[in-house]
Amino acid sequence: MVLRAEHIHKSFGKKKVLEDLSLEVHPATICGIVGENGSGKSTLLKILVGEWKPSKGRVEMKGQMGYCPQQISLYSQLTVQEHFRYFGAAYRMPPDALKDRQEHLLDYFNFGKYRSERVAHLSGGTAQKLNLSLALLHDPDLLILDEPYSGFDWDTYTRFWDYLGQLKKSSCSVLVVSHFITEKSIFDRIYTLENGRLQ
Repeated sequence: MVLRAEHIHKSFGKKKVLEDLSLEVHPATICGIVGENGSGKSTLLKILVGEWKPSKGRVEMKGQMGYCPQQISLYSQLTVQEHFRYFGAAYRMPPDALKDRQEHLLDYFNFGKYRSERVAHLSGGTAQKLNLSLALLHDPDLLILDEPYSGFDWDTYTRFWDYLGQLKKSSCSVLVVSHFITEKSIFDRIYTLENGRLQ
């Protein structure tokens, strides 16, 4: 088990958003959570990654986590390469390992020509490539993705799903949260979030 959420409840005042929700993600698996807007997906994600505390219940996680939020969290005045350096330092990556991972991700997602560009000058799709790459940079044990393919062109979209398959083979676990999932065959399990509960 790399992630376990047990009997999660979350309320805001009298409004119940999550109610007795439990979830497990096992090693080398790809899981999905789908739900309509307002179903509680964002609330659940913030609890799973530790940004919010549940009203009741607990979350356990083993190993390192990579998190790619739906809202791109980048610094507009930094370049692509400066982002890799900044996050590499935060992950305490050795310089050689950082360089290798950076070049691999820039090449795989085909945005190496933008390495010296400031984020403010990037298209939405290229910024999303960087957002995803930073979550992958330190080779996490668990990757949590919130609407990760929003803004991708077709080539990047297909590369994204191929990469998830590679991650699974390397024993990384992936949790994809989205309002729709089309590539269902790659998933080991897909949950539906409805009325604050997982089906």
